[in-house]
Amino acid sequence: MATAASSNAAFFNQLKKYYSFYTGGFIAFVIILAILEQMGVTPKVLGYIFLAATIALYAGIGIMSKTADVSEYYVAGRRVPALFNGMATGADWMSAASFIGMAGTLYLTGYDGLAFVMGWTGGYVLVALFLAPYLRKFGQFTIPDFLGARYGGHLPRTLGVLAAIICSFTYVIAQIYGVGIITSRFTGLEFKVGVYVGLAGILVCSFLGGMRAVTWTQVAQYIILIVAYMIPVVWLSVNITGNPIPQIAYGQALQSVTAKEKELNDPATALGAAEASVRAIHKEKAKEMGDKLKAMEEAEKAGNGAAFYAEQKAKAEQKVADLKAAPEPDAKAIAAAEKAVAEFPADLGLLKAAWKKAESGAKGKAGPVAAHATAFSGKGAEKKVMKEAADKGETPSAEAIAKAKAEDEKASNDKRNNFLALVLCLMVGTASLPHILMRYYTTPSVRDARKSVFWSLFFIFLLYFTAPALAVLAKYVVYHDLVGSSFASLPAWVSNWSAVDATLMKIVDMNKDGLIQLAEITIGGDLIVLATPEIAGLPYVISGLVAAGGLAAALSTADGLLLTIANALSHDVYYKMIDPNASTVRRLTVSKALLLVVAILAAYVASLKPGDILFLVGAAFSLAASAFFPALVLGVFWKRANYLGAVIGMLTGLIVCMYYMYMTYEFFGINAPLWFEIKPISAGIFGMPAGFLGVILGSMISPAPSKEIQELVDHVRYPSLEGDINTNAA
Repeated sequence: MATAASSNAAFFNQLKKYYSFYTGGFIAFVIILAILEQMGVTPKVLGYIFLAATIALYAGIGIMSKTADVSEYYVAGRRVPALFNGMATGADWMSAASFIGMAGTLYLTGYDGLAFVMGWTGGYVLVALFLAPYLRKFGQFTIPDFLGARYGGHLPRTLGVLAAIICSFTYVIAQIYGVGIITSRFTGLEFKVGVYVGLAGILVCSFLGGMRAVTWTQVAQYIILIVAYMIPVVWLSVNITGNPIPQIAYGQALQSVTAKEKELNDPATALGAAEASVRAIHKEKAKEMGDKLKAMEEAEKAGNGAAFYAEQKAKAEQKVADLKAAPEPDAKAIAAAEKAVAEFPADLGLLKAAWKKAESGAKGKAGPVAAHATAFSGKGAEKKVMKEAADKGETPSAEAIAKAKAEDEKASNDKRNNFLALVLCLMVGTASLPHILMRYYTTPSVRDARKSVFWSLFFIFLLYFTAPALAVLAKYVVYHDLVGSSFASLPAWVSNWSAVDATLMKIVDMNKDGLIQLAEITIGGDLIVLATPEIAGLPYVISGLVAAGGLAAALSTADGLLLTIANALSHDVYYKMIDPNASTVRRLTVSKALLLVVAILAAYVASLKPGDILFLVGAAFSLAASAFFPALVLGVFWKRANYLGAVIGMLTGLIVCMYYMYMTYEFFGINAPLWFEIKPISAGIFGMPAGFLGVILGSMISPAPSKEIQELVDHVRYPSLEGDINTNAA
């Protein structure tokens, strides 16, 4: 025991030395690039240097961590110190959604976006209390391993593999999508090409060394991403408030943002009057889209849906012909019309989804500017009734006011319910995602697993505590520097990001006054963090640094997810069920082959842009919460839970969650009515209870598990802090 402890201490000190040198070298690298920028090196060249250098670094760690040892490949030899496992888990956790999407969501939704902060951090409390130490005591390689041993038979293990693939694949698509955005913006490559370039960076980290390579790469990636995230926020904080601690200072900026929102909503001011004119145009667009949707529904009822679809497509094609036949053809308008034809939805359901999205977007910009710091309150319908009556010189009836108040109350309640549902799904999903739970198999002991959860939460906290500050400071810059400025002097970052993706960045002079109004600006949440250095006028090297941080976040999570999928297939399916006598070389070869196949498939799906990053990640959490949490928690804390209960619970939870998402998410074009107005991202709120009910009922109607399994539960439930047993570790 003393020898093992001294060996672990020496290994820990060696790691501290290595990563201290690495951090110093990375800072020196950024300084050198800043000097090159001052010497006139172009941004595109700097972008390529950042991309090449970071991927080369990760590839180098991957090559040095190459291993043919099963324990090293699957669980990094179970010798990762708690501090470094916390950093690796932080990087694994802080995906493109956290790095790229978190502050963007807070920018767009204000208070409502705090559901992500609360859910994702609160989830680690559940990890520490309910799962991490018990899974470490169990001591195998994967989550399906636990399900197979705890419930017996191949079916629970198979369902665990299926659920792990579905959750992880949904999640990894979001990461690769984020990689595509970053590489296309900072290298000039087309989005689809950027996706596959990023994929190469993902594979070099995990292909050779498995969990061992991924772990040490993720520690390096955490250092890059946290430095990259902090620098622009501190810089903005100093420039706007004079305070270098943004987490404290941004309250001052929030007051200014709130005052600006009131000015924009007041038509008596020059800024408010211009804003009102644009919002009136959006109101007309919303009405136009509503009329189109009504006509579509009438055509569907009459059985003429196919003819209606063909007519709309023909209109889009005719528009191109008319523009080309004009006396003075407008090349820009022709290109936009041709793009609309090329991207025309493939069927009537998708066309309806596109129109509903357009109607929703227009409605959002037709109403007043939402208050950034307000929670669950709204008097939109009441204000509308009062305004319409005032415009006519009338007094609204008591009945109309009561009806409007009821609408406002319902909207406020729906908003609150969605907030709470999302927090719960993200918390429980955090405690259920296989690629996170696998990290606690890598620590030397149960004590280290518990410590590792603390360090994970600390390193995640550093970024999450900063995200609200970044959102507010970015909004301050947009409100004060962009809104009200001239179209003739649009900053370069607008055109740069518009070229990457028009859905991320677009400004159109809708009221033709030559000035920019807030309702004329479209900024995607996935852009805010990456564009912040340019919005703030910082040197390009900082933009490259932030891109490198975003890339590190996406790559680190993608590595863990792809490894989870490949390991589940190679270890739980191939080795445990197909060929238990397979040699080590064959097992690792199968894992690597599957890793490559899954990665290419995920890149292909990501290139289709199936949804924004935050939705895809949120969907993965709901799926994990529905499929895994009931079976895992009841498997640890209820001896009576058995084979049939696990099978019914996992199937029921997963099917209910997937069904609700499929029926209500706009990408699929079905657009079924929402249950209790809960959005599809929170589908786990229905899947989780179904899963628990399935496990409980299935267990109660079938015999109790064997004595051996109940003894395994006792062994897992009461973990000794030292000397825990790696049950069947090979």
